[in-house]
Amino acid sequence: MLNIDLKGKRALVAGVADDKGFGFAIAKSLAEAGATVCLGTWPPALGILENLLRRGKLNESLRLSDESLMKFERIYPLDAAYDTLEDVPEEVRTSKRYSGRGDFTIEGLKQSWLSEFGDQSMDILVHSLANGPEVQKPLLETSRSGYLGAVSVSAYSMVSMIQRFAPMMPAGAATVSLTYLASERVIPGYGGGMNAAKAALESDTRVLAHQAGRKYGIRVNTISAGPYASRAASVTGIIHDIIAYYSLNAPLTEQLNPEEVANSAAFLCSPLASGITGTTLYVDKGYHAMGKASD
Repeated sequence: MLNIDLKGKRALVAGVADDKGFGFAIAKSLAEAGATVCLGTWPPALGILENLLRRGKLNESLRLSDESLMKFERIYPLDAAYDTLEDVPEEVRTSKRYSGRGDFTIEGLKQSWLSEFGDQSMDILVHSLANGPEVQKPLLETSRSGYLGAVSVSAYSMVSMIQRFAPMMPAGAATVSLTYLASERVIPGYGGGMNAAKAALESDTRVLAHQAGRKYGIRVNTISAGPYASRAASVTGIIHDIIAYYSLNAPLTEQLNPEEVANSAAFLCSPLASGITGTTLYVDKGYHAMGKASD
């Protein structure tokens, strides 16, 4: 039997704040395959996540197939809008929501990781980060700051992470991110520049695959996931309509399960996918193949 085996591998899943989204599901699939999992969580949400874990409120979601509970080796504060502390505005740095979290930037996470685990210790990097501050605004009404904010967190953060983390990843390590079909098709209601952010993420995936592959021997892929009503996706205000539309028009009509995306990510991060890099893998029940609505 051919199994995904990630025993002895350590993963960072960036962008997990609860047990509802793709990031959490990917973390669980990696753990099921034997990987040790660390999280990167937005500081204002970190206290809530820590409290839920401490009180056992997430135990059912954490339960693995062998009945044990998934454990996170470390949960780092991470605001991927900032590369270094020097980039953080004073009002953010002194905010109560960030108080006591130390260096929550991408560089800060890198330094904390190196001090705890040492060099060549990150085998898997999962980028499950997206933020469009004006996602409910049509592109025609999106401000410059809203547009650049969407691209900054949703796309450039992946560039910044690979810049900083790739040197401490061994050859054969893998990264995977999450994108969406709005990168190449018009999705009315998905605004604020998020279409451009996802297009940038996919283009950067190809370029980073070449550059990081040649320089460090690591693989870079992205998954174009179908719609799922996570807390983050619900912010758009259109997610349930999109899910219903996919169910009517995709080749496979059942709704997407986050485990399907998560297991695909685990495959891409495993030695079984050693020949795959620079790829956008569609996990959307085949909807991307359609050129006309079903009759």
